[in-house]
Amino acid sequence: MTFRFTSIGNSSAVPAYGRIPSAHILNYKESYFLFDCAEGTQMEMMRLGIRRSRIRHIFISHLHGDHFLGLPGLLNTLNLLNHQKEMHVYAFPGLKELIDMEMRISGHQFRFPLHFHDLEDEETPLLLDEAEYKVSSFPLVHRIPCRGFLFREKMPPRKIRAEKLAEYAVPVEEIEKIRSGSDFLTADGRLIPNEELTREGRPPRSFAYVTDTLYLEALAERLQGVDLLYHEATFMEKDAQRAEETCHSTAAQAARIASMAGVKKLVLGHFSAKYRDLTPLLDEARKIFPETYLSAPGLTFDI
Repeated sequence: MTFRFTSIGNSSAVPAYGRIPSAHILNYKESYFLFDCAEGTQMEMMRLGIRRSRIRHIFISHLHGDHFLGLPGLLNTLNLLNHQKEMHVYAFPGLKELIDMEMRISGHQFRFPLHFHDLEDEETPLLLDEAEYKVSSFPLVHRIPCRGFLFREKMPPRKIRAEKLAEYAVPVEEIEKIRSGSDFLTADGRLIPNEELTREGRPPRSFAYVTDTLYLEALAERLQGVDLLYHEATFMEKDAQRAEETCHSTAAQAARIASMAGVKKLVLGHFSAKYRDLTPLLDEARKIFPETYLSAPGLTFDI
């Protein structure tokens, strides 16, 4: 039951020291969700062996170039490769205008259905509501409108107790109903509660993506108990004034959010090009939240 986060690019603003800007893949049961798409994203995906054709949903947090400039190239590559499956892009409306203009100028048309979903409408934070999961968005505070994303798995079906099926001679055709929560009526009229026939499955899993934002304590309530939190850490605490001026966070601030939210694991990213060595940012965060890790191109975290 794959649920895996892989960082592709972890730099802020510009490529630096072998790091490209923001791009990350969430693999849920071999369907790929791409969070931001900086310049160089598809080249890094090829280098890492990540299949572009498995991407179905692309979430662009905001319209600064280091978060979306790789998208036109990625979409055009899929088009040239005769990609047929539909693609959904969640972004602020200016991105659709840009893609439409590029296609108009080039004289091309997409061979696959491409659907844009507007993040500007804060009244509809729920972006996806599927049988097994849902994805919602929430506002961040940056120099331009910016959104974070929360992926939550729904409660998995209960596990069947095989010995109880045999004990009550449950017909095969009733098993899925029981798995979905139904009680069972025996041939002699006894009602067997679902709790006796099943046990709870594994807990639902969750992932949150928080990029380009001022330090926001209010996020902690929204992110309560998340299994894996990706949070930007553009600066060290000694540069906190610069972080505030540019509407970014420090590694220590990201760790405080993780601690207040009671998340299980924190992954830092979006590092300023002023830092070649990222170890001091990790050390700073781990003093507050020990389960902190640095993102790195190709580094994977299983949820």
